[in-house]
Amino acid sequence: MSMKTPITVARGDGIGPEIMDATLRILEAAGASLDIEEIEIGKAVYERGVKNGIEDSAWASLQRTKVFLKAPITTPQGGGFKSLNVTIRKSLGLFANVRPCVSYAPYVDTNHPNMDLVIIRENEEDLYGGIEYRQSQDVMASLKIITRPGTERIVRYAFEYAKANGRKKVTCMSKDNIMKMSDGLFHKVFDEIGAEYPEIEQNHMIIDIGAAKVASAPHLFDVIVLPNLYGDIVSDIAAEVTGSVGLGGSSNVGIDFGMFEAVHGSAPDIAGQGIANPSGLLLGAVMMLVHIGQGDVAAKIHNAWLKTIEDGIHPGDIFRAGKSVEKAGTADFAKAVIERLGSGPEKLPVQDYSAVPAGGMKLPPLKPRKEEKKERVGVDININWTGSVELLVGELEAACINEDLKLTMISNRGTKVWPNGRPETFCADNWRLRFMGGQEGEPVKTSQVVALLQRMNEAGLNFTKAVMLHTFDGVPGFTVAQGE
Repeated sequence: MSMKTPITVARGDGIGPEIMDATLRILEAAGASLDIEEIEIGKAVYERGVKNGIEDSAWASLQRTKVFLKAPITTPQGGGFKSLNVTIRKSLGLFANVRPCVSYAPYVDTNHPNMDLVIIRENEEDLYGGIEYRQSQDVMASLKIITRPGTERIVRYAFEYAKANGRKKVTCMSKDNIMKMSDGLFHKVFDEIGAEYPEIEQNHMIIDIGAAKVASAPHLFDVIVLPNLYGDIVSDIAAEVTGSVGLGGSSNVGIDFGMFEAVHGSAPDIAGQGIANPSGLLLGAVMMLVHIGQGDVAAKIHNAWLKTIEDGIHPGDIFRAGKSVEKAGTADFAKAVIERLGSGPEKLPVQDYSAVPAGGMKLPPLKPRKEEKKERVGVDININWTGSVELLVGELEAACINEDLKLTMISNRGTKVWPNGRPETFCADNWRLRFMGGQEGEPVKTSQVVALLQRMNEAGLNFTKAVMLHTFDGVPGFTVAQGE
């Protein structure tokens, strides 16, 4: 008898315990070889004063098993509570979120019967770093972080996933027509890595039209790779377009860890009623079984689930009178799947995971990067100011300007307002001052910036933030303002 694979299970909040119970019953009946450790996370842990919703003992279990089957949890609103999902993804290095989005027509209502796509979302970077600042009475700011190694990993994963799963096309989505540096890097790395996979069709789309096409013509896509925020939004759009978010499972995988879950939330409004659809968590568990090398059991469960859907036994969220045969509660739906273990669908595609490697995708090392010459050429300084830009310039010229650093531009909310600004431009109370080196060809020294900040401070122009400006091999590592 083979050794059982250790996994960590959390029953979660709301409908979580019900759908987890149904899922585990099906896994056991199908012969999954699992050694289950249970942990408590979520609402009850938050209420014990643990701000991230997970205690040290739970972390210890995850470190042992490296596999996590998680039901939905509830994060309390406000009060400094951190998203547990984000905490786990980032703490365990789960850089790839994988969400298959498939339509099951004609058994589940959808306008897109030919939809079968997979969304691969970067999981650790972007605005989900949660790095935010209040810069003034009126201005809040979030910092968007896109890194070359983080992007390379997720893009590489997307192409390797396509190869392993017989997918023919990978589409990248970004907004690099506006965010030319951050999203521009994501697009650039996609093109670089994509060149190593000439057998796979590949293209790039701007995120706004890309999201619209996912909603209106999802059959155009096969695998989609996106930065974190766009991936979060588009994956929910895609899951809804399939016919029900309740059918969506997902995996969150890294080099050594995997977390598997439903895409939906804890749905406290229907908790305890026995009517929740366990399909999302069950399909997440199928992905888990593939990951740990039990692809035969995964296929057995997935095909039994497809047969159940074909036979018209449907939970309430997808039940349609005249199309469905039986409205099944959580327990009865699990019973129906168990009764069909060993059977498969007659019209929907039969699932086979025998070609998918166990243990997650094996990625090659990151590509070596070229070292570029970094040279400081200026500084952006943010200050609070409630007067006009003309008065601000007057104060600066009177107190702060010398030949070391020259004021070249003032912007407000990203739009240039000096020199030659337009009087119609609406301004808030936080301003960005751009100072560039006054000596041609001479790098700006830290002491020059410190001296400038000191002169501003003495003049009562207290700064809120300063960002050094650099070139890399002579190419500016900063953007111009709108209108500059």
